[in-house]
Amino acid sequence: LHTAYRRQRQMCIRDRSKGDEVVTNGGMIGKVAKVSDDFVTITLAEGIDSHFQKAAVASVLPKGTIKSI
Repeated sequence: LHTAYRRQRQMCIRDRSKGDEVVTNGGMIGKVAKVSDDFVTITLAEGIDSHFQKAAVASVLPKGTIKSI
């Protein structure tokens, strides 16, 4: 079970793409604007982008979640 969770977590980190709505480990919610080898740029609000290590992405939200908050 632990190995399956680790594999799922690695896929979550690795498979991020532009437009994904995500939550970081720190609770920040935003939309992925750019992905590089080790980092993602997340738009937290219009005109506010922050850079995070890919490992800081805790989960991916269903599309449209940000608008419903």
